[in-house]
Amino acid sequence: MREQLRQAGLTENEAKVYEILLKLGPSAAGLISKKTGLHRRVIYDTIHMLIQKGLIGYILQNNKRLFQASHPKRVLEIIREKQEAVQQIMPKMLSLFQQEKDKPRQETNFFKGIEGLKSVFEDQIQEGKEILILGANEQAYKLLDIYFHWFDKKRQKSKIKAKIIFNKTNKKLKIPLSEIKYLPEKYSSNLAINIYADKVAIILWKKENPIAILIKDKEVAEGYKKQFEIMWKIARK
Repeated sequence: MREQLRQAGLTENEAKVYEILLKLGPSAAGLISKKTGLHRRVIYDTIHMLIQKGLIGYILQNNKRLFQASHPKRVLEIIREKQEAVQQIMPKMLSLFQQEKDKPRQETNFFKGIEGLKSVFEDQIQEGKEILILGANEQAYKLLDIYFHWFDKKRQKSKIKAKIIFNKTNKKLKIPLSEIKYLPEKYSSNLAINIYADKVAIILWKKENPIAILIKDKEVAEGYKKQFEIMWKIARK
């Protein structure tokens, strides 16, 4: 019973005192303290809260205050009162929730390993927007060679264009539906940045356990797109 009373909104001590009064009937604070094992000071504080909730009343007997439990249906009334209070503010809460939902939010997710990186590339297909790749390198194709064949076919089928800046000249790679430029090899590294829709994927192509950080934020994506435009002008075909 005590657990159910807690679920109805009573504290542990409130549930304990109310339950014991249901069993004992009108009782003095000293007896309630003895039966519950709660300190007398705690008993008075708890009784005060229960009286405010309408779960306890008292009678005077020989100038002594005896506390007694109200009808158990009062518990249901308390629950209904809480529901009614929530219903009254529900329109306001829904309005605030929708306003917050409509605000652009930044999300940052971390991915590790080959399968994790596949999730990032599949997200690019799902978005269906042009992909800008800064710092593409051969290491990516060594790790995901077979997967990239599938990825490029899927991208081609969805008519998703790509602009790619490689950090090392390798004109043997044929990538469909793409414009490709190159930077001098001295700028080569295993770090690549994929920009698409309102997202930026920062990928470190390590031989073991490559990692990616995917940021969803319109302003961040716009900033990286501008940087890509600068590098695109510098890069050579």
